[in-house]
Amino acid sequence: MPKMIVSIDGVVIKEVQLTKDRTTLGRRPYNDIVIDNLAVSGEHAVMQMSGVDVFLEDLNSTNGTYVNGKAIKKQQLQNGDTVEIGKYKIKFVHEGATDNYEKTMVINAGAVVEAGESQNAALGNAAIKVMSGTAAGREVPLVKVVTTIGKPGVAVAAITRRPHGYVVALVEGTLKPTINGNPIGTDAVHLHHGDLLELAGTQMQFVQH
Repeated sequence: MPKMIVSIDGVVIKEVQLTKDRTTLGRRPYNDIVIDNLAVSGEHAVMQMSGVDVFLEDLNSTNGTYVNGKAIKKQQLQNGDTVEIGKYKIKFVHEGATDNYEKTMVINAGAVVEAGESQNAALGNAAIKVMSGTAAGREVPLVKVVTTIGKPGVAVAAITRRPHGYVVALVEGTLKPTINGNPIGTDAVHLHHGDLLELAGTQMQFVQH
C-alpha cells in the first residue's frame, strides 16, 4: 500500500497510508493530510489513485508543488519520489514491484474471471496437496483468484485462476520454485493435473478434481 512520509528539516512528523481514491493535502483541517504552515495553501494538492498508480496534482496553490525539485501541475509518483511543499518534504513510498505485480495479477485475473464465469465453472475444483514436511497430505483448495504460497523472504509464488486454467509464477525470492524439476520465474506457467511443485524446500502437487 502506498504511503506518504512527511518531514521537515529531516525530522519525520507524520506517515499517511494512501487508502482512498482521492487524498487531499493542505493547510485547512478538513484535508486528509493537514500541514499547518502559511507556505501551504488551504487546498494545496491532491493525490489520486488509479489501480496501483498514484498521481499528484497541484490545486493552483500559491507556492506550488515540487517533485524531486521540479514544479509540477500533475505527475505520476514513483517509489522514492520526494514531494516538496514549502519547507516540508514528503517522501512517496510504494512497497515494491512485488506488490505491484500481485495487485496487477489480481486486478487482471479478477476482470477475466468476472467476464467468464461460465467458462470458469468448467475448471472444476483445484487444490495444492502438500507432499512433504509437517503438513504432508494436507490439501489447500484454490478458492481465490490468486493464491500465494511459500515463505516471504525465501520464495513466494502466486497461483492465479484464469478462464482457461491455472497458472503459477514467482512473486519474490532468490530460490526459484520448480515444476516437475524445471525452474520457473516471473513469467506465468500453466499448471496441469499432477504437476509437482517444489518451493522453499516443500513439495506440493497440483490436483484438479
